[in-house]
Amino acid sequence: MILGAALTLASASALAFHCPADMRKIDAAMAKNPTLSAQQMSDVKKYRADGEALHKAGKHQESVDTLSKAMKILNIQ
Repeated sequence: MILGAALTLASASALAFHCPADMRKIDAAMAKNPTLSAQQMSDVKKYRADGEALHKAGKHQESVDTLSKAMKILNIQ
């Protein structure tokens, strides 16, 4: 049981650090003025903002999931 709690905490910590890295990747891709439709651009901006808000709220898995949607549109691996 203690091991399970430790693994859960370690996973949460890893995700907490994953969010800012993903946000930086999105920001770097957006700075290059990617060729996106207006809808894609709107979606990326929304996912980026929502991902940051979720990160700040401590909802790291939701943040990673949301940011991954923006990364998929931008073709970020």
